Amino acid sequence: MPTVADMEHTHPRTPAEAVVHTVDHVLALAATWTRWDGTPAHADGRVYTPHKAVRRVADHLVDHLAELEDRLAGRDPLPDRWHASGSTTEADLARFTDEDLDEARSRLTRLARVWANRLDALTDEQLDHSPGEGWSFRELARHLTESVYYADAVGDLSRTPR
Repeated sequence: MPTVADMEHTHPRTPAEAVVHTVDHVLALAATWTRWDGTPAHADGRVYTPHKAVRRVADHLVDHLAELEDRLAGRDPLPDRWHASGSTTEADLARFTDEDLDEARSRLTRLARVWANRLDALTDEQLDHSPGEGWSFRELARHLTESVYYADAVGDLSRTPR
């Protein structure tokens, strides 16, 4: 698996690569979270934990994938009803174990692949002049890269004592 430092020097060329790169970055950080001591990180007036970061990245990928698919099907996307990062659940505060990391890898890697397959199947015209209201699909993929914020808020815990 690439390190966080390796990924900072990689520049994705396509929207699909951008989404995959985002998930790789999140998972590289998540690989250090089994060392988390239970103290939430604070950023921009909100609380972040390993579980919350994984949840938010996955929710972001799911939400915008549903939007993309609805727009391609000529439907209005469902309204956004996520609690987003303003909400921290009890589950978000749980210890982050090796099993949790395995689950995050499975979940996020599969979501990245679905995104990559879908984006790679679109033409440049579809990416840049996407149907329906909202960002173009190329812009939507770029927006997804902002999901690293949640993982970056927790950070690299590789130097944290166990």
